Amino acid sequence: MSYFAHETAIIDESVVIGENTKIWHFSHVLSEATIGENCSFGQNCVVGPKVNVGNGVKVQNNVSIYEGVEIEDDVFLGPSMVFTNVINPRAFIQRKEEFKKTLLKKGCSVGANATIVCGVTIGEYALIGSGAVVNRDVKPYALMVGVPAKQIGWVGISGNTLVFKDNIAQDEFAVYKLINDNLEVVKR
Repeated sequence: MSYFAHETAIIDESVVIGENTKIWHFSHVLSEATIGENCSFGQNCVVGPKVNVGNGVKVQNNVSIYEGVEIEDDVFLGPSMVFTNVINPRAFIQRKEEFKKTLLKKGCSVGANATIVCGVTIGEYALIGSGAVVNRDVKPYALMVGVPAKQIGWVGISGNTLVFKDNIAQDEFAVYKLINDNLEVVKR
């Protein structure tokens, strides 16, 4: 085994887990899930069946990643953040055929206790503030806060808020240009 799973973790059959991934106390990875290399799952996490998690993903305590959620590389999920997978759940109605796809793109971060309503895409390197409720697609590099989440600025690859001069900003990773209310990397 090239990954670590705490003795209290449950790893179902037909699971693929990459090298150097760590799965901590009381977590459960369900069948047909795929987890990349160098990931970390805190205690009390659940990875649902058929979920795909990329490389370098960090999942803090008490996060459940339900079927229908796809996570690309280098994503951060803060403590107790929440995904949904059905728009109109009822305990007495089976709606597994209605699971909506939710996609988290490379490098984005979701703060503690945020809620991601199913069916949205969170763009590359976007930052979702703690406690926000995301109910629509998020642009790459967008800084989102509130209920419902609204964009209040832009962040760089570093995760720091960008300050613009003549529609140009930079951090230690790249130079960015604001074009038609979208942020583009012009130099890395």
